[in-house]
Amino acid sequence: MTRGRVPLRRSLVGRLLATSVLIAVAAIVATAWLATQTTTRAIRQEQGQSLADDKSVYDMLVGYAATHRDWSDVGTVIVPRAAKLGRRITLTTEDRDIIADSRPGPSLRTARPSATVDPLRLDLGLTGGTERIDPRAVGPYKLPADERALVRRMLETQLKCMADGQVDGKIVDSPGGRPTVEAVSLDPKNITAFCGERVGDITTTTEERALRELAKLTAQCLDVDAKAVYISRQFRVFPLDVDRRSPAAGTAQVRSCLQQSRVRQLRPYVAPPALLFVTDPADDADTPVFSLSRANAFRIAWVTGAVLLAAVLVTVLMGRRLVRPLRALTDAATQPVDDRAPMPVAGDDEIGYLARALNDLAERREHAEAQRRAMVSDVAHELRTPLTNIRSWLEAAQDGLTPPGPSLLDLLHEEALLLQHIIDDLSDLAAADAGNLRVHPEAVYARDLITQVGEAHRSAAAKARVRLSVRVDGDPEVQADPVRLRQMVGNLVSNAIRYTPPGGSVTVTATADPHGLTVSVTDTGVGIAPEDLPRIFDRFWRADSSRTRATGGSGLGLPIARKLAEAHGGTITAASRPGEGTTMTVWLPATPVRSTASSPA
Repeated sequence: MTRGRVPLRRSLVGRLLATSVLIAVAAIVATAWLATQTTTRAIRQEQGQSLADDKSVYDMLVGYAATHRDWSDVGTVIVPRAAKLGRRITLTTEDRDIIADSRPGPSLRTARPSATVDPLRLDLGLTGGTERIDPRAVGPYKLPADERALVRRMLETQLKCMADGQVDGKIVDSPGGRPTVEAVSLDPKNITAFCGERVGDITTTTEERALRELAKLTAQCLDVDAKAVYISRQFRVFPLDVDRRSPAAGTAQVRSCLQQSRVRQLRPYVAPPALLFVTDPADDADTPVFSLSRANAFRIAWVTGAVLLAAVLVTVLMGRRLVRPLRALTDAATQPVDDRAPMPVAGDDEIGYLARALNDLAERREHAEAQRRAMVSDVAHELRTPLTNIRSWLEAAQDGLTPPGPSLLDLLHEEALLLQHIIDDLSDLAAADAGNLRVHPEAVYARDLITQVGEAHRSAAAKARVRLSVRVDGDPEVQADPVRLRQMVGNLVSNAIRYTPPGGSVTVTATADPHGLTVSVTDTGVGIAPEDLPRIFDRFWRADSSRTRATGGSGLGLPIARKLAEAHGGTITAASRPGEGTTMTVWLPATPVRSTASSPA
């Protein structure tokens, strides 16, 4: 295999070079975009359009207006806030007469205001809510101390009810001064609302008086009798069936009249509307602005080119350094198979890991090749015996040495069945190795299945003069493939009968517990030596090293049984003492398994 030069566009160096250039260009574009965005933001801030500052100042002044009848002392809150923000804050009337100013500055007669401060006409763009009236504007609804104490006592009863329902809560004061209950722990069953309904609600004298006044104003707006309207403490209108002309609750007209009436009722208790200006200090007006001159443009282009050139040089140097060990790996990999040496391990980096992985892969390939050769040899050995017997009997019949008749046909049929059995076993093992040994679990009663296996091998046991018995505790149910489970237990029973001398016994037991089903096959046969026990599940292995067929079998029954157990998610183990017998134990989990295929070995 010859190794040619890789085109630059496909080489590692070329790809690294293209990547570095792309990264450099992206970085330059991103830097330019960031500078543009930063400059734009600075210009907007210079024009007094900083939304964050406007919102904080607006919320502060709305809160002041909601709790004061005029703006007489607003300067005490404007000046410190302006100093903290480094901005100029100016508040004027709607006619542009100055109410308060944090510092002198240019006239604002023609400037655009940042917002209109009116707690009864909130700027939803700044508040982000849907309610036009600030909740801090309570006016006549503000509770005196004795009524707050009354409400708090009721809420303490609600807290006790919530505690009985294992929900923690606390009492907090609303903007209007009325205490309310809040849950401070998870409340999946809505215990808070249940306890609130159980304790009940109360409308105090102050609130009742204010709500009657609001109902009167709303009735005037709706042009109905004052007694035809009732307003709850949550400001919900309930028209009473006194005047047929009264509109239905929740209509646009009712909502509009309620809003207008609330504004009319609260207006005497709040400060009048004012215009808010949030601008930069006047002495910052002469701050120099950056100008992209010809020299600055040349400087930027020179720096950009230098960055690109440096990126190209670094990429080429690093690429050559990275490619050197890869070339060494390529040279080692292209050597002939018989002369191939281990891959050179350059270090502990990714290439070193690759070299180790390739060495490990080569070792596993050599091991797999050795297993394949042994497998071919074993298969040839196992198939040769029945084929040789069949050929010998046929040649004897052709030469007239053996008369063709039922006895010859029986012999040939027996050898053909043995050959078919070997082929079927090899097919099952090949499916298991390829991951295609599928099981289709369903509910199976172990007693019926184990009994069927015992009956199927009863004649073979009688012919071998071996006593076969089956014991099943109860009638356990297991999720398993009945065909595969019968095949697995049958292989174990057949193997036990084969290696048990005349007069011996084979016992099949099945027990179940919450964790799964256990099936044990115990014989009183020749047993297995301790040094041979780990090899009994190897293919074509027999305890008789001479590989005679005196006991029959292909040497594949136990490997197939192990594969079937693993396909069900279970295990198979063996315990044996020479001269006393062997016990094979299969355990299958109680958890149902889906239709699966065994993993390749």
